[in-house]
Amino acid sequence: MFDFSNQIVVVTGARGNLGSAVARRFLAARATLALVDHAGDGLRAAFADLADSPDHLLLGGVDLTDEPATRHMVAQVIDRFGRIDVLANTVGGFRAGDPVHDTPLDTFEFMLSLNARTAFILGRAVVPVMLRQGGGKIIHTAAPAGEKGRKNSAAYSASKAAVIRLTESMAAELKANGINVNCILPGTIDTPQNREAMPNANFDRWVPPEDLADVFLFLASDAARAIHGAAVPVLGLT
Repeated sequence: MFDFSNQIVVVTGARGNLGSAVARRFLAARATLALVDHAGDGLRAAFADLADSPDHLLLGGVDLTDEPATRHMVAQVIDRFGRIDVLANTVGGFRAGDPVHDTPLDTFEFMLSLNARTAFILGRAVVPVMLRQGGGKIIHTAAPAGEKGRKNSAAYSASKAAVIRLTESMAAELKANGINVNCILPGTIDTPQNREAMPNANFDRWVPPEDLADVFLFLASDAARAIHGAAVPVLGLT
């Protein structure tokens, strides 16, 4: 349905369930991929078919909470391909279960770092590239919890709210420069880990990673050229 031939797509968190699905969808749409993940050997194992390809780039062992490491990653992509047309950022995580007064400070800081700091640092590293080349697409991963606080998940909700507000601010700053910035709000994703954690749930109501990947491709396509600062809910049947 979409054709990303001759486009350079950076997928962060590429070894994860969502990141892998996003990467495979872009690959099927003929994109040139730069796949980024904190894991090193795990990334090569997950994409063994691309590991030695001259047409794609696998960058494992990258800590996206670290700005110098992130800037080095972007420099490697530019050295190899000369541009970045799409940033599909699937990095994120979930910790919850306690009210605010019982939530360890480490948990709060971890959620902000993993979910919000990474999006902020990626923007600082990638946006100057897109400004120089005259355009690009950035898609972050937020969550419905970022729109409304929920009990026993304040740290997670606050971190995802930060991603949404960051997306809106970046979109307002960059839309006149041909750069679209949007984010996706997934419902419960149908992953092996979530099935194990919630064995009595109705899995049919959850969102397959592949369905979320299709929304990433839409927001990265020219069909979404007029969409700026959107937080798109993709909730399945929940």
